[in-house]
Amino acid sequence: MASTVHNGMSAADLPGVTWRKSARSGALGNCVEVAALGSGDIAMRNSRFPEGPALVYTRAEIAAFVAGARDGEFDDLLH
Repeated sequence: MASTVHNGMSAADLPGVTWRKSARSGALGNCVEVAALGSGDIAMRNSRFPEGPALVYTRAEIAAFVAGARDGEFDDLLH
């Protein structure tokens, strides 16, 4: 793995991680993939651009986002 993991780095610079996507992902491949990093952080990438940039979040940041999504905090973005 790269010596320094940071937001916007190429997902290709994260070798050895296992990327996965939701079973609810669209059939056209327009989805987000996530991978657990050795540091405990979570990386995200666009499945259509697997070599593109990865965004890196702490587990607390991911937990806050998922909780907000479950509570409907972002539903207004769908309209």
